[in-house]
Amino acid sequence: MTTERVNPPGLAPPAGFSHAVVASGTRVVFLAGQTALDGDGKVVGATLPEQFEKALTNLLTALTAAGGTPCDLARVTVYATDVAAYRAHAPELGRLWRKLAGRDYPAMAVVEVVRLWDEEALVELDGFAVLP
Repeated sequence: MTTERVNPPGLAPPAGFSHAVVASGTRVVFLAGQTALDGDGKVVGATLPEQFEKALTNLLTALTAAGGTPCDLARVTVYATDVAAYRAHAPELGRLWRKLAGRDYPAMAVVEVVRLWDEEALVELDGFAVLP
């Protein structure tokens, strides 16, 4: 697979995402929404950064099981129950992203939602990847 991150000069410089990702490959992997569930199906982590780290780990675990790597991610959507809190923790969330997924950022969006399926969840991530 090849990916090209496109960040046009006419748009604000991206921080922690790419404006567009051109991906070519032969397989598309759609990743279901992942919250901070542990192996027993319980939400773990009391804080947004703790839950974000677990949710991202879960997303990457699913991607790895499908044969992909973080650099194969083309699109990720983050659903947060409090975007103001997400913004406040953005530097820490960025460090967690780089630690777990590296610096090849997918196209991303953050959307505030009233609540998530797992009522204790503060954040959920879904997305898709393009594999060779």
